[in-house]
Amino acid sequence: MPRGRPPKHSRTQVVAAAIAVADAEGLDALTMRRLAAELDAGVMSLYTYVRDKDDLVDQMVDQISAFDPERAGTDLLDLVRWQRQLMLRHPWLPTALPNRQLTGPNMLGYLERALAALAPTGLPGGTKMEILALLTGFVASYVSHELAQAQAGRTDPERIAAHVEQLQAAVATGAYPELARVLAENAPAAEPSFDAIAQRMIKGLLSG
Repeated sequence: MPRGRPPKHSRTQVVAAAIAVADAEGLDALTMRRLAAELDAGVMSLYTYVRDKDDLVDQMVDQISAFDPERAGTDLLDLVRWQRQLMLRHPWLPTALPNRQLTGPNMLGYLERALAALAPTGLPGGTKMEILALLTGFVASYVSHELAQAQAGRTDPERIAAHVEQLQAAVATGAYPELARVLAENAPAAEPSFDAIAQRMIKGLLSG
């Protein structure tokens, strides 16, 4: 009995090609037609690998999320650091995460590690899941801000210095006393590091 031709690509290759498009041009640029062109394949042939674009994005998220606890560490701060680096490498990830059906082996492995980090707290399971969701949302928001600032050139030292001068001129008028007090307490151009903010977030969530 004749057999059909074997698939031209593996599912891993198809998902990797989709990741490459999204990394280079953003998630909006990724369409099934565009992916088919990248793979030199027919559009309809892609549906032998994924159900639809949502399924494709779910698999993209999982494929990039291989978690190595030996390198990344296993406490909550280590985990959010890992998330941040992952999102910086794949700038489309923060916008892709909401409402995802993330049940692939890599994401489940990450979830297992994160829940293990929370095990000593004795918190209820639902609370643990809420904390992890809030921390992921914090990292996504932080990275989105980082990327936007970099794209706008706002990490340039000259632009930062100009911004500081504008703030100083504003508070010198006396119209903003609370802002003046805050600026007086901190180095003019200093901003809290990611680790410092993440540690405050984690402490607040665990003590709440």
